[in-house]
Amino acid sequence: MSELMHNIEQWLLEFGVFGLFLVAFTESSFFPIPPDMLLIPLSLAQPEKALWFAFLTTVASVLGALLGWYIGKKLGRPILRYIISEERIEKVEQYFQKYGAMAIVIAGFTPIPYKVFTIFSGISNVKIRTLLFWSFIGRGARFFLEGFIILTLGAHAKPFIEENFTLLTIVGGLLIILCFLVYKWMQRKKTNSITSWQK
Repeated sequence: MSELMHNIEQWLLEFGVFGLFLVAFTESSFFPIPPDMLLIPLSLAQPEKALWFAFLTTVASVLGALLGWYIGKKLGRPILRYIISEERIEKVEQYFQKYGAMAIVIAGFTPIPYKVFTIFSGISNVKIRTLLFWSFIGRGARFFLEGFIILTLGAHAKPFIEENFTLLTIVGGLLIILCFLVYKWMQRKKTNSITSWQK
């Protein structure tokens, strides 16, 4: 299976930027190969274009999120069962209930399967502008981070990303959650202060 995926990656790389755009678009809704698999080698081949490739990947991925939203809206929960287990579906539900739109950012930035969240956003009737905005933040943060690493480290970027990128995205995801919780706490504190003053 891994050899098949590798062959598909190599075949898609032959299409260059078009292949990258296609993979980034489809991965947001159903395709199993993450765009990083094409973004990294293309950027390593042309480091001066790393940020441009990151931008294209972000745009394609966010546009693909619309397809995921539409799939969720029209086909709903049954389609998710072909991708992940019922247990994971319930975990995604918990993410949406607890973090709302922030869950989209976390999924876009971390190794969590992004397609699950775009489909679930359609099931949960998330507003399209909310999906687009937070997807752009999450996906952009991920792909531009890879672009900056390649731009900075050059040929040494690949081993660095392979060894450390998952950890970086998890830490980044935790920081996003922390910032979100602090923001919510400050909002709650402000609301309580206003309520107390009015009394």
